[in-house]
Amino acid sequence: MNDSLQPLANRRTFLKQAAGLSAFFIVPRHVLGGRGFLAPSDQITVGFIGVGKQSGGLRNQFLKNDARVLAACDVNQTKLNAFKEAVNAHYAKQTDKATYDGCLTFGDFRELLGRKDIDAVVIATPDHWHAAMAVRAAEAGKDIYCEKPLSLTVAEGRAMVKAARKNKRVFQTGSMQRSWAEFRKAVELVRNGYIGEVKTVKINVGGPPRPWDLAAEPMPEGLNWPAWLGPNTVERPFNSQLSPSLTDTFWAQWRAINEFGGGGMTDWGAHMFDIAQWGLDMDNSGPVELTPPTDNSGKGLTYRYANGITMVHEPVEGKQFCQFIGTEGEVKVARGELTTTPASLKDKTIGEGEKRVYFSDNHYKDFLDAIRSRKNPICDVEVGHRTATVCNIGNIAYELKRPLRWNPDKEKFEGDAEANQRLSRPMRKEWKV
Repeated sequence: MNDSLQPLANRRTFLKQAAGLSAFFIVPRHVLGGRGFLAPSDQITVGFIGVGKQSGGLRNQFLKNDARVLAACDVNQTKLNAFKEAVNAHYAKQTDKATYDGCLTFGDFRELLGRKDIDAVVIATPDHWHAAMAVRAAEAGKDIYCEKPLSLTVAEGRAMVKAARKNKRVFQTGSMQRSWAEFRKAVELVRNGYIGEVKTVKINVGGPPRPWDLAAEPMPEGLNWPAWLGPNTVERPFNSQLSPSLTDTFWAQWRAINEFGGGGMTDWGAHMFDIAQWGLDMDNSGPVELTPPTDNSGKGLTYRYANGITMVHEPVEGKQFCQFIGTEGEVKVARGELTTTPASLKDKTIGEGEKRVYFSDNHYKDFLDAIRSRKNPICDVEVGHRTATVCNIGNIAYELKRPLRWNPDKEKFEGDAEANQRLSRPMRKEWKV
């Protein structure tokens, strides 16, 4: 299943050989690609780790923004082949060639990380793999784009931050709502006091994950299931809900199982709690108290910040949203929707002299630009870690069904050893971070 590693070459040599695009080096760029065209030697080279359903949109975005997709890795050979064919078809069309065969494939992500001609990796695997892969990618000198939620546990998220900082890596979390206009506008309205003093934030996303309850199913051909399970210490049989085929129309449900994900709390929660943290200017901190419901409803968890602001997770039917409630008005934001009280706030123009947040209108280009500048992108690893922490400690509170005090500086619960045990998880020795 693994391709053997080719001898490492410098980037220019590799790209000439692998892409068959030596003509790029001898003809004017505008002839080949129009204004703004980037030659392969100027492009940031990217390898994808995890090529399931989510990877299709990511692949298209990185190709659209002039990254050079050189390699892909997955434990499912069928999905890997399909991803490779899509990349090759893109470059064949771009260069008016009948065929192109420059996208390398690997079954072990460590082989992809060993390629010196790859600048950055896109990690789009299930959550239980994120930390093990991201830490090793940082150690291999790769810049990293990792899908949200950043980590399965608080300890794994902090390990990702430490690895990125130690190795001076650019790290973008895939919380792309920060690069969307309606969310930026909502945050700037809140930060500039247009709803007065914020008192409460309401978050409408799903609840916690459930315990394992899936039956064993026949293993599909070409899937390395032990590698899919990876860091997990508990063996589980294959079930298509966890790893759908290319012909299945549903999204994989591994995040609904507590051994692989954090349920709706981390799925949509990683988006909407992220906007709450952004609006409250808490990107480097978090809440200090959590009060869960005493039943099993998965609804009604209340967070409290040190400044007295409360944040309530109480999902209702309908679209996921984040709602800021202040002494003089409200701002409610969802994908494609911004509603305000008073209604006129929606059309308020934030002046240049007012508080402005980081501007990005393209999450993928922002990452690539940060690689070139070596500055933090809009959703740096610390930001992604802090948002994932809000989600993960919420799940712990739901599980234990008792109030918890959280220290966001020490990233520990105060006076609760049982809760602190849940800040990490057992991992196979090979994959510990």
